[in-house]
Amino acid sequence: MSTASASPSTLPSKPRDITVYSHSMLFYWWPVWFVGYILAALTLWDHHLLMVVPIHAEAKSVEFKDGIERNVVIVPDGESLLKDKKGSLIQPTLYVAQSKNYGVIFCLTLLLTIFITSVSLRGMWSILVIVVIVMGVTILMLAGYWEKITSAFSLLDIRINLGGYLFTSTGLLIIWLIAFMFFDRQIYVTFSPGQLRVRTEIGDGEKVYDATGLTFEKQRSDIFRHGILGLWFLNIGTGDLIIKTSGAQNHTFDLPNVIGVEYKIKAIEQLMQSKDVNLT
Repeated sequence: MSTASASPSTLPSKPRDITVYSHSMLFYWWPVWFVGYILAALTLWDHHLLMVVPIHAEAKSVEFKDGIERNVVIVPDGESLLKDKKGSLIQPTLYVAQSKNYGVIFCLTLLLTIFITSVSLRGMWSILVIVVIVMGVTILMLAGYWEKITSAFSLLDIRINLGGYLFTSTGLLIIWLIAFMFFDRQIYVTFSPGQLRVRTEIGDGEKVYDATGLTFEKQRSDIFRHGILGLWFLNIGTGDLIIKTSGAQNHTFDLPNVIGVEYKIKAIEQLMQSKDVNLT
């Protein structure tokens, strides 16, 4: 009697594992280096240079003998422009934008990123802050104070040269990539139909738990951190995931800043419902 064997194409495929990585707060610092590179390009495009002069130097318009009026810098007696070791005047070489708003934009981006990544505002707190900001701006406009505030900001003059933007943005980008591509991948949870593999610290060993009775939940979102900085407008988004094991010695694992958390939860639910099938 002949026995029919199942072809490889008819065998049920083993469900793939799903690995969830927990990212550090540094992931949300991408706006700083992103805005920095944009401002660096605008500064280079502006075609203006910075000249370092003594504190009492004056810029004046002087009419020369040929009848042409030229702009010059007059240095007081006893003071001089910067010179090199040979005694020659150092010509301007530092690219700086003519607009004073570039430096203000960069500093505001930095300060907002620090605040958003340091203060967690979940659920209604996020909505409350947005409502307060909108109402505050509206009240100031109706009361006539908004023009005074904007005029005060117009007095703020922050200038960063091209090298400052490039050095800060490139240094932060390198740190961001190292953290995102290497260190963040050392903290993870891998789901499979029968077990759970966990590494909660960098350099720590991998621990295995039974996946029976496993529960997980997504914490309430922070609109500013998980939504705006988490790139929700690109259908990515981030979130904090809590995983709990069952049994006599149950464990709880907190995974903050999981990228694509909604998609990961749905994929994990489907994986946990599957079973391994052994054919003999």
